[in-house]
Amino acid sequence: KRSREFGVPVAVAKNAASVAELLDREQARFLRDHPKSAAAWAEGKKHFLYGGPSHWMRRWAGGFPVYAAEASGAHVRDIDGCDYVDFALGDTGAMCGHAPEAVMRAAMRQLQKGATMMLPTEESLWVGAELTRRFGLPYWTLTTSATDANRAAIRIARMITERTKVLVFSGCYHGGVEEAHVEIRDGKVGLRNMIHANGVDHSTVSTVVEFNDAEALQKALAAGDIACVLAEPLMTNFGMIPVAEGFHKILREAPRRAGTLLIIDETHTLSCGPGGYTGLHGLEPDVLVAGKAIAGGIPAGMFGVSREVAERLWRIAPHVNPRERQSAHLGFGGTLAGNALTVATMRAVLEEILTPANYELMIVNASRLASAARSIIEANRLPWHVTQVGARAEIMFMPRPPRNGAEVIAGRRGDLETLLHAFYMNEGVLVTPFHTMFLMAPATTGEDVDRHTDVFGRFVALLRDSGVI
Repeated sequence: KRSREFGVPVAVAKNAASVAELLDREQARFLRDHPKSAAAWAEGKKHFLYGGPSHWMRRWAGGFPVYAAEASGAHVRDIDGCDYVDFALGDTGAMCGHAPEAVMRAAMRQLQKGATMMLPTEESLWVGAELTRRFGLPYWTLTTSATDANRAAIRIARMITERTKVLVFSGCYHGGVEEAHVEIRDGKVGLRNMIHANGVDHSTVSTVVEFNDAEALQKALAAGDIACVLAEPLMTNFGMIPVAEGFHKILREAPRRAGTLLIIDETHTLSCGPGGYTGLHGLEPDVLVAGKAIAGGIPAGMFGVSREVAERLWRIAPHVNPRERQSAHLGFGGTLAGNALTVATMRAVLEEILTPANYELMIVNASRLASAARSIIEANRLPWHVTQVGARAEIMFMPRPPRNGAEVIAGRRGDLETLLHAFYMNEGVLVTPFHTMFLMAPATTGEDVDRHTDVFGRFVALLRDSGVI
């Protein structure tokens, strides 16, 4: 079978056995070199539903995850004593690096004063003002995750527009948000990634179109039933899908004409700069969402809203009346949201870690990794490409960046991705197991990047020597 768009094999039958054999070999090597982690995983399966504290932890290509002993800067050491250069960084949660000193100081200081009281602290005043300065939106709320922030943003959009549907782009990921668990496959809309419908009729709550398809976006909005568009500035969780020229202009203007809110989820694209992709490119969302990295590894999320959105919400749910019992929680938030520990570490991140100088360093290293990987690809005349956006880079096994989710589905080489990840782990390199995306932390060094270049070069040599490419 071939993809007409890409003109390359989707799955190369004559090489399939070779890839499978190489993966078996790498997984056997991984088992041999990680006996303590293997034993720990066997023990964990006795007590956890899917082996580890989170079922996501089972998805590493070695056949089981390594058990971390400690992490510092951009390195992780496991219980077998193996050291890894970490380009996964907790799938962005550790973008500030592991155990950054500023976060540790702030956390210890606040823990001694109390972690959570369901009361504001003076540090929250600084954080609120800094969020407005960086992202341009005047009003903010903190949550415990980006998922919670997205859920709140959707609920607010429905409250003030009195509409039901949420428009998302096929292949998107916005956390555990029911409305975003849909994709277009073989021309049909359905649920993705083995997700159960959970009693939700997605045809009544979700509209899904392909990313970069301005015509489909405008046609869907014309129905007048969409409360909000929920989008990343460019897609990052289905392989990085760059935004087409002019698409952001339509993404902003079309919802305004339709009376629909635009929610920009910056959880991954926060790696583009101090104000994320929004600040770098002057986007004007009605709501901005972010999470993961903003508190240096402490679970946290946030959303900001425009003045117009705030005023419309206040007409429905006014500010506090001190003479009335306050029982309306509006359907979002939580007891631990905005706790004192989170606020303290968020200030440390914004003030001392995610600074312009550190972003400059992170982006330089991402450029170094992307350039070196491209050189290897070009030298070996491979039909692969590298995309870099800010402090992120990604290698994909297709000749050019995909324009939408359909092109990812048509051209993705899942077998090679799995083999690459297993080989990387055996060679001391970690990347997020869901895709081959590399994230830089301020602590990432040129030597770390060069280590990846060496490993990637040897991976390509392995494929050549084995007749896979």
